[in-house]
Amino acid sequence: MRGGAAPSLGGRGALTIGTAPAAAWYRRAAMEPAVLARGLGKRYGRVAALAEVSLEIPRGTIVGVLGPSGAGKTTLVRCVGLLARPTEGSLRVLGADAGSADGALRARIGYMPQEAALYEELPARANVRYFGRGVPDDRVDRLLALLGLADRAGDPVLGFSGGMKQRVSLACALARDPELLLLDEPTAGIDPILRVEFWKEFRRLRDEGRTLLVSTHQIDEAVHCDRLLVIREGRVLWEGPPADLLARGGASATARTRAGAVHERRFEDPARGMPPWIAGIGAGEIVELRVRPDTLEDVLVRLIGERSDPGAGGRSSASLDRTAPGG
Repeated sequence: MRGGAAPSLGGRGALTIGTAPAAAWYRRAAMEPAVLARGLGKRYGRVAALAEVSLEIPRGTIVGVLGPSGAGKTTLVRCVGLLARPTEGSLRVLGADAGSADGALRARIGYMPQEAALYEELPARANVRYFGRGVPDDRVDRLLALLGLADRAGDPVLGFSGGMKQRVSLACALARDPELLLLDEPTAGIDPILRVEFWKEFRRLRDEGRTLLVSTHQIDEAVHCDRLLVIREGRVLWEGPPADLLARGGASATARTRAGAVHERRFEDPARGMPPWIAGIGAGEIVELRVRPDTLEDVLVRLIGERSDPGAGGRSSASLDRTAPGG
């Protein structure tokens, strides 16, 4: 991904991704979502990792899954990826019942785990070939070039940095030309520049017709998603576009008057609450007014805190952890 124009996995004109024409994907997209869950639950003994999860993921979108550690993000990704069997509810993936999934359906799904599961003694190219199970060598080479690994394709993964291993892991997930790509903490532990490049690649994949489900702790990555799914303790707290979630935020204001008095106020609805507050102080008396709108992080943390601990006043110590592995 560094230097020069990035190679494309698809040809010009027909927008073909590997062996599957993107036009065919869009025709199917008009008929059914990529993922459809109703009352989904997953229990490990007495522990409910997921409970009553209902969601619909349109094809050709990026959906971000956010929540604190142990929220159920990884469990959800594994259920959708047919790696864990739900204990309750119904789940359809790419138009098929997940309960009767076969190898053909699994071949249409790419999965990038939280930690790179690679054969480190083997070269990068051999890893992609193995996980691709018979994909043409030219596709393997194009993937590695696309991810900036062409000059290290023949080197054992053992000597790679964490970020390079993440790129090899992404190449393995893309090897079989999946329609649905599941990414569990794909940018964890990589540098900011590589994070930007990963998201450029994710958007390119989305634009070519793929559907991406991305689990992340990185709140700033949420704005790159078409839709967000906020979960805690295995339950969905909120689902929708990032802009709609940010619109739920308020603002904090500080006003300083000619007499030196300082007035501070928190507004859950600034458009309605701020004008009468300013009028009460005296608009002509205010010499400085500072307004700080809530960030997406503020809204998310408040949302999670309100739903988990009503006595915490809308704030909670259960903020989104950016470094710990997701649950």
